[in-house]
Amino acid sequence: MSKVIMHRFKATIPVNTRNPWAESKRITLHSRLNRDNVAVHRFFSMSSGVCSRAPPQRKSTPEVFIPGLERITYADRMHYMPGLAKPTFPQWRRDWHDPHHYSGPKYEEMPLNKETPCYIFNQRTNMLEGVKQALWLTKTKLIKGLPPHVLSLAEDTTNHIENQDERVQNAIKHARFWDTTESRPGRERFCPKLLQNLLHLCRTEQVNHPALGKRILAENYSLAAFWERGEDLFQVRGKNGILLNSISPLPAVAGKEEVVSTADHVLETFHPISPTIDLQVAHTYRTKSHTGFEDGYRYPHAHTLFVMETGVKQRLEAEQLRAKLIVFAFGNALARAQAFYGPQPQVLEQPVVVQGVATNGRTFQFAVFQLNTTELGPDTGVKNMVWLEEDQPLYDYAKVRPLIKKKVVQVPAGLAGYQPETFKKFLALYLNGAV
Repeated sequence: MSKVIMHRFKATIPVNTRNPWAESKRITLHSRLNRDNVAVHRFFSMSSGVCSRAPPQRKSTPEVFIPGLERITYADRMHYMPGLAKPTFPQWRRDWHDPHHYSGPKYEEMPLNKETPCYIFNQRTNMLEGVKQALWLTKTKLIKGLPPHVLSLAEDTTNHIENQDERVQNAIKHARFWDTTESRPGRERFCPKLLQNLLHLCRTEQVNHPALGKRILAENYSLAAFWERGEDLFQVRGKNGILLNSISPLPAVAGKEEVVSTADHVLETFHPISPTIDLQVAHTYRTKSHTGFEDGYRYPHAHTLFVMETGVKQRLEAEQLRAKLIVFAFGNALARAQAFYGPQPQVLEQPVVVQGVATNGRTFQFAVFQLNTTELGPDTGVKNMVWLEEDQPLYDYAKVRPLIKKKVVQVPAGLAGYQPETFKKFLALYLNGAV
């Protein structure tokens, strides 16, 4: 066995590599030779200058132009000369379009630039106040629980799929276990796969309900819904999920008398927090709404919006995920209402109903949004309505390997805690309007 030689010495090295003329610091080193006779150094003590900040960068002094005086530069010499001023050349512009060196115009020079800001809600928005903030922005009254006719569809055994519980559990196992070789797959992988498996099970009911064939799923469509709330301008914009479109619209959930009674509802505020918190502020925007589909599209009515929390960019809490579901369902309903009835604010003769399902791969949030009015400026008058079912877990655990603590199996391997009531509500929302 080779001997390990330990010796101590002091070395002087520059600490700040960015500033080579900075003062050097003395650092005490311990050096030894390992088994391969390679010197290994360890830092045992050092001065405080190693941990100090780098010196601040020098600010460039602005050039001063004096009328009547010509600056003498080294432009004609084509190289640097001490004592001569640095020349300034006009910006060189290419005669062809190069996408790799494109510089867009300034915001102030754009034709769509406006002085009044617009607050935009998009896919990356994470609202601080959650559902309260979403209800205020959309002028909506919250009703806990799903509508009675949706619950009756969920409890009716004639609407269930053959071997429903077994096939749903196989869909979960396929998304969590069989689709990957990873011991713990990421949410961005199993969450979309689980949603597609459940939708595939729902589509098998087209044999019993032919009206399901008059629907289509749309992905990666861009939505734009514009409205005024108080003195501020708001817009829902961008891609928001998977949308199930239908030829015929969903029937209204609440009758006219119940819609008129919403005028007595008082919206909950969250003062002193501003309703526009966490929303993107933009001065370049269009005051126009668009459903994301061209005119004459065969499936013009939105049926159900599916929103996923994959956790690739950021993790959302359940409260923020529900708020995201409400705002996007409202945006789809508002864009279609403005396309059918015009952009003028008004109380709709026939309300627009859009359903919503949000999931993180384990728990589900269900919502039924009914747009009663597009007059969203004042807090008074008729309100919109939303029926919300919160935190419905489809299963408790899905483990590839068992969870063992202190030599005791806490959670066994496989699927545990399956709850069939969640998929019954999922299927009822899918069958709504076709049964």
